[in-house]
Amino acid sequence: MSAEKSEEKDQKQPISPKIRENEKIISNRVGIGSSFDVDVRRLSIQGKEVQFYIVNGLTDTPIAIELLKELMFLDAVEVEQFDVKKQIQNRLTHVQVEFVDNIDDAIKQMLSGLTFLLIDGESEAIVIDVRQYPGRGPEEPDTEKVVRGARDGYTENIIENTGLTRRRIRDERLRNEILQVGKRSKTDICISYIDGVADNDLVNIVKKELENIDIDGLTMADKVVEEYIVKQGYNPFPLVRYTERPDVAATHLFEGHVVVIVDASPSVIIFPTTFFHHVQHAEEYRQAPMIGTFLRWVRFLGMFFSLFILPLWLLFVMQPSLLPPDFDFIGLEESPTIPVFVQIMFGELGIELLRMAAIHTPSPLATALGLVAALLIGEIAIEVGVLSAEVILYVAIGAIGMFASPSYEMGITLKMIRVLLLVAVAAFKVPGIVIATTVMFILVAAIKTLNVPYLWPFLPFYPKALLDTLIRMSVPSKKRRPSIVNPRDVYKQSKA
Repeated sequence: MSAEKSEEKDQKQPISPKIRENEKIISNRVGIGSSFDVDVRRLSIQGKEVQFYIVNGLTDTPIAIELLKELMFLDAVEVEQFDVKKQIQNRLTHVQVEFVDNIDDAIKQMLSGLTFLLIDGESEAIVIDVRQYPGRGPEEPDTEKVVRGARDGYTENIIENTGLTRRRIRDERLRNEILQVGKRSKTDICISYIDGVADNDLVNIVKKELENIDIDGLTMADKVVEEYIVKQGYNPFPLVRYTERPDVAATHLFEGHVVVIVDASPSVIIFPTTFFHHVQHAEEYRQAPMIGTFLRWVRFLGMFFSLFILPLWLLFVMQPSLLPPDFDFIGLEESPTIPVFVQIMFGELGIELLRMAAIHTPSPLATALGLVAALLIGEIAIEVGVLSAEVILYVAIGAIGMFASPSYEMGITLKMIRVLLLVAVAAFKVPGIVIATTVMFILVAAIKTLNVPYLWPFLPFYPKALLDTLIRMSVPSKKRRPSIVNPRDVYKQSKA
């Protein structure tokens, strides 16, 4: 890797002392004159030409104007000296100033929102951080709301996101390492971890996978990064955890996880994660331990019902002899005109279409959509005989249970598995659901993400960690970090 980087650096276009040659190369490469948002301002300072390159939409205009004023003031009051570069450097009041010796790096920095200065006769460019990315302010995430807790959330601005994290972790060992991925997009990606806590091997694996990404651009931002790092393929289960809450990300960093922040995405990626990471919510830790445990078990039951209630009900309808006498009310009272399995598929398809329609429907029309859906799938469908009342009931319970999972990706995965179980029951009845459930469990148990078993701590079995997963333990009682991330510092509070 080092040899490749050295070769790449040798191929970069060096900055020429002749400023006109640099201007010609830069203008052709970034389209100055044809792209309205890329511009150059030419100044004469101490008898030397200075060129000021900038991208309008990515910079803080008042700061850029102040920078130009500093340069003009320099030309007006300073005594002419030979070293103009040194005079300019001493006049810059900006926090982040660096030098680059090639045009490639200068252009890359400019397209990231910084500006750079070229001085006639100098073979280095002065890069100044004046960027201000367009975007919204930190707001509470829609999918991770809490009754009591912080209301700020990550935004599409990577600089703001690292600041939100560092506000909660004022540790000198917090590392935010940035690199750029994408041959054309050159998207900023930040790797966050706590040095001395996170496993070095884990950090190096994530870095290596990011450096090996060879693609034009990350149009889908964090999702593309996830697919490259964990090699998901056609596995529907989410292998990483997404969060838009800085407090959730900070908690995982303290445990020894690695967080990846992708510019232009409000979600950050947490590595590594297991199945049980996707069924935990910040609200559990904002309430008393017993209340948090209650909320967690309600969520577990909701997900369980979402997965199995429809297949089991279909099985009992097809084989009423399986029902005990006290539960003979389960099933259809009348013989349906449309097969029950077909009704369930219609109901599942209708719920999914409604979910998609709700996402794409403008807010003023959302209420009208709900009324139309209630009429179509509710009363009219029953009166016409397309769907039975029991089918609508159990389809609705399954849909509600799907949204009990804090992870949107896990909810969709459970829906897909539920459909497969329904097909297995319709085709083979009892053997179908038994075999399908067994195969599903074996496949999930075989999943590993970054060498971490997906069903840990259930498989492999770690009793204490499993107890902590099932019961929301009080914070003072949790003195050790999770062993699954192999933390370098095992204890997160005093052993005493």
